[in-house]
Amino acid sequence: MAQVSRYPVHKDVEKRIFEVFKNTISALRDSEDIENFLEEFLSPVEKIMLAKRISIAVLLAKGYSYPSIRQMLRVTPSTISNVSLNLKYSDKGYRKIVEKILRDEKMNEFWQKIETKLTDVPPLKGHDWSYWRKEHEYKKRKNKKPF
Repeated sequence: MAQVSRYPVHKDVEKRIFEVFKNTISALRDSEDIENFLEEFLSPVEKIMLAKRISIAVLLAKGYSYPSIRQMLRVTPSTISNVSLNLKYSDKGYRKIVEKILRDEKMNEFWQKIETKLTDVPPLKGHDWSYWRKEHEYKKRKNKKPF
């Protein structure tokens, strides 16, 4: 877990610190800027910790059980429980992010289905069917996500 200074900060200073932090995060526009910022700002452990918590929230929203989440992500039941409580009783943080992730995944699935239907049309007579089939299966496997 990340270390926090034991010296308390004045409330006005704390408010200003979070304001600067929020503005910094909201100023990041493209994925390269975000990736560079996170690489320099967070330690590897902090990045994994945050990513696992978001993943736990997504998996809970998809209906995965505690034991399967625990096994998949190698997290403790208390971590899963904390994320679950935040997800159930908060309408601001986790829930909005999870809803956006699930909405984006559904859109991606929709477009992948359309692409699959379009690419399911076999090649013209005289073309290499085995190559076409291999390419088609490769694309399906490449687009499949772990969860």
